[in-house]
Amino acid sequence: MNSRVKALLLVLLAAAVVPFFVKLADSSIWDANEAYYVETPREMIESGDYLNPSFNYEPRFNKPVLSYWIVAGLYRVFGVSIAVERLGIAALAMIMIVAAWFLARAASSHPWAPPLAALGLAVGPRFFMFSRRIFVDMAVTTMMTLTLLFFALAERYPSRRRLFLTLMYVSVGLGVLTKGPVAAAIPFLVFVTYLAVHRELGRLREMMIPTGAMIALLIAAPWYVALYLQHWWTYITGFFIGENVGRFTETIGVQQRGPFFYLKVLPGDMLPWSLCLPAIVYAWLRDRRARQDGSSLRVRTLLLLWIAVTIVFFSLSQTKQDLYVFPIVAAVAALGGDWVARSIRLQPDQRNAWFTATFAVIGIVMAALGGVVIYLFSGDTPVYLVSGARESALIMIAGGVLVAVLPWLRQTFAAVAAVLGVLIAFNWMLALWSLPSFEQFKPVVPLSRVIAQNAGPQDVIAHSEVALPSMVYYLRRHIEDDLYSDQLAELLRSDRRVFAVLPADRYEALRGGYGVETCVVARHQTADIKLRSLLERWAPPEVLVITNKCRP
Repeated sequence: MNSRVKALLLVLLAAAVVPFFVKLADSSIWDANEAYYVETPREMIESGDYLNPSFNYEPRFNKPVLSYWIVAGLYRVFGVSIAVERLGIAALAMIMIVAAWFLARAASSHPWAPPLAALGLAVGPRFFMFSRRIFVDMAVTTMMTLTLLFFALAERYPSRRRLFLTLMYVSVGLGVLTKGPVAAAIPFLVFVTYLAVHRELGRLREMMIPTGAMIALLIAAPWYVALYLQHWWTYITGFFIGENVGRFTETIGVQQRGPFFYLKVLPGDMLPWSLCLPAIVYAWLRDRRARQDGSSLRVRTLLLLWIAVTIVFFSLSQTKQDLYVFPIVAAVAALGGDWVARSIRLQPDQRNAWFTATFAVIGIVMAALGGVVIYLFSGDTPVYLVSGARESALIMIAGGVLVAVLPWLRQTFAAVAAVLGVLIAFNWMLALWSLPSFEQFKPVVPLSRVIAQNAGPQDVIAHSEVALPSMVYYLRRHIEDDLYSDQLAELLRSDRRVFAVLPADRYEALRGGYGVETCVVARHQTADIKLRSLLERWAPPEVLVITNKCRP
């Protein structure tokens, strides 16, 4: 029975990872994050300058360079395309899934824990979506997850500690070269806290800190040194002070968010095993009091500290974005895989109250998610009619009811399989139907086509009050972006022919003040996926291309 169950879990895992590579080119670039990691490496290859990243043919030093190098390397091998960039993101996702497997193996003695951990990560809808659109956060999460994994393996297998610690410091260096000092700061805080909890701070001498710091510096420092030799402290100071200290001490780019913001983010972003965390903590407390399973329990303690310290650290930050705590996903998956594996009973047995309650919650959340999808993207009068939305929602609702009921019938493994099967089906529908269908609400490709047909090399392309950076990739030319209305008006009054992209409602409000005749060249609806606009069913807004040189 055990071998059959493990074989079934491996089949489910194969079904879960395949959609990560399906139809990667069928969706245009997502604005804004993905645009930078598609276009900047292309500009590197075009210019031959791999030291100074640029976007929109202007310097871009707000992130370190490793993500750009990875994509540029893939471009050199496979050619420049969106699918190639997304292949890189999917490869990072696979590394994280493998890391979750080995974290669970270190944290659990149950043979089903590793595949359940890998599955818990692979089937998460948010993880699946991030793996198709957000390169840098997937990259830094991968490096930090490897840092955690190698430290955990060093603790679990002390005879190979030196090897694993060396690999850990390599991961730290790669993480710093991906997104900066946070990739070193979080692991340092977690590992010191872990040693303090076990009253083993004296073991810091065993952590190869001087050697490890040298390894990390040898990986991360050369690019910064080369940058200093070319530009002195200009871009280095801007990155470390503005992008790191500034975001921690000031609110940048988002609205003010309260101290408990990440407790609201955690359940949805890390489904399904995030909903097991209360039971996981209870089981950890019980085992710790009983002093059970020493080595595995230490790794579980490490994983819980990784989650807690990361959340507390970023909760103290003034700028809070949900992806800041994304590096905890593999730890959540590993802990969930261990707890679920130990909770399953294949034969009728005494009901596990924690398992029954937890899976009832998971089932209710799944059914509620299906209901929300039907209300927002299906039904009789949806604002955004998306293919596959109704079907995937109905599967989610039916599966959620089944998941909630099966534990009461003591069908625990069936409940687990139902969760995984439903989420796998949901992700497949996203990849095959829903994401390609959503293209009707993405204006950049059709508007870029119109601009390319009408604009000459000396004409000006401008953006005002819109964030569509991916247009740089599709047009392969510089765009005057982030223009205020008065700046746009001044440009339109110039002698040059201008093609400006702006929201339709802003054009109607401001056109009389431009002081020059303008006309609409193209228009396209776009998505405004905000809770209020969805609930009140506002029509999709339009984006226009206008020009100051109207033809008869």
